Amino acid sequence: MRRRHALQWLGSSLVLTLGPHQLAWGAGIVAVRLWPAPDYTRITIESDAALQATPHFLNDPPRVALDLEGIELAPMLQQLSGKVRPDDPNVAAIRVGQHADRVVRLVVDLKRPINPQVFQLSPVAAFQHRLVLDLYPAQARDPLDELIAHRLRELDAAPNPAPPPAPANTGSAGAIAPPAPAPARAADPLGELIARLPAEASQATAGLGTIRLPPPPTANAATATAPPRPAPPAAPTVAPVLTQRPASTPAVQPVPASAAAPTTARPRAPHGSTGGRSDRLLVIAIDAGHGGEDPGAIGPGGTQEKDVVLSIARKLRDRVNRTQVNGYTLRAFMTRNGDYFVPLRVRVQKARRVQADLFVSVHADAFFTPRPRGSSVFALSERGATSAAAQWMANRENAADQVGGVNLREQEGVLQRTLLDMSTTAQINDSLRVGDVMLREIGRVGRLHKPRVEQAGFAVLRAPDIPSLLIETTFISNPEEERRLRDPRFQNHMADAMLRGIVAYFERNPPLARRREV
Repeated sequence: MRRRHALQWLGSSLVLTLGPHQLAWGAGIVAVRLWPAPDYTRITIESDAALQATPHFLNDPPRVALDLEGIELAPMLQQLSGKVRPDDPNVAAIRVGQHADRVVRLVVDLKRPINPQVFQLSPVAAFQHRLVLDLYPAQARDPLDELIAHRLRELDAAPNPAPPPAPANTGSAGAIAPPAPAPARAADPLGELIARLPAEASQATAGLGTIRLPPPPTANAATATAPPRPAPPAAPTVAPVLTQRPASTPAVQPVPASAAAPTTARPRAPHGSTGGRSDRLLVIAIDAGHGGEDPGAIGPGGTQEKDVVLSIARKLRDRVNRTQVNGYTLRAFMTRNGDYFVPLRVRVQKARRVQADLFVSVHADAFFTPRPRGSSVFALSERGATSAAAQWMANRENAADQVGGVNLREQEGVLQRTLLDMSTTAQINDSLRVGDVMLREIGRVGRLHKPRVEQAGFAVLRAPDIPSLLIETTFISNPEEERRLRDPRFQNHMADAMLRGIVAYFERNPPLARRREV
């Protein structure tokens, strides 16, 4: 017993005499992770004590060197080199070596110019100390690129069935478009934009600047209410690049970059009467909750929320992209389409950047006990939560930024306050309206946890100009419902229900007129 007390006293005295540098010497690397994503790539080094790091940014060739002080090269750090994927858009390779005595150097070779961020995260949830290196492209990509790329794929695939040009279309002019497999292209302004882009614009990068979209010519010969206009050339056969433009075809005019910052909806007069058809897209922003460093809730069988909600979100995306409502072509935009972390404020910004008509955030509920079950639908509240459970749920979801890891020095405090203050009564009323429809459709799939739309201060629902919903598909903490969440049949049923809710809402509530800008 005396020997044990002596060793305890010696150990305590030794710790008291150590300074921060010596404590770092004893730090152990717990895990290393690499999260590639279209928007940025994140490298995380988790340790049982805070690490001292000195970054060096080099441009020719582009690379980042990170000196980790007070540690020796460990096998765990060397694993980073093997985690680089060939399809990583930012990282070409990672090299790790002992640079000096008690200094490990981490060199990241980059594929393009990068704006790096290095910051520390304190222990939270299941994580210990984390050193984070975020690699943002110097030329940020426009989120509208995803919609354009999807449309290009449709145009490339359209000639395969070799359908006749527009005059051969069947169906009355004023009828609602039938659910045909091939979507009607005449009412899609995005397709018109792509078909008119000049050759030099088609080779540009995502930083095209802002392009104003002119109204497309009326393709319905039976409609006589539109004012006379010069007839366009014969229907082109999917030619995304035009080297010459007829004088009657309006040119695509670039807008100064300063006009591209605010992405508010710009109303305009409706296009000429086209028998119920529209000249604009209906964009549905689909937000798969959590991701990357933030796994979300974890079920008793180890199922992670971030995985199952991404699967459901992708199924909903595929259904939305095959759907039309009253002549409007629906397009889905994913705020997260892989296993990576997206801050809550960035999810809202992405939806506003594409001028979404509806924002749907997909989650899986959880509680301390396995008994609760059922689905729920939430909308934003400016005056407190409608129940204690709704407030608890909002607090849990709003903590995603702490778990996922946000660089507090780069947080836009002014923007955050603006989003908090701009949430309007109109947005909340629209959200409750679509929420009621969505709740009814989801109730056909399984049990509802609450019979009405709940409200609380969810940060991800704070887009001031977009009706926004958060859907808790079911309780992942319930063993039976965890098994259902993993079942592709249940995921399909849930995606079908969400689509029915979206269609039913827009059938009764046509969207506001607005001009899409790319």
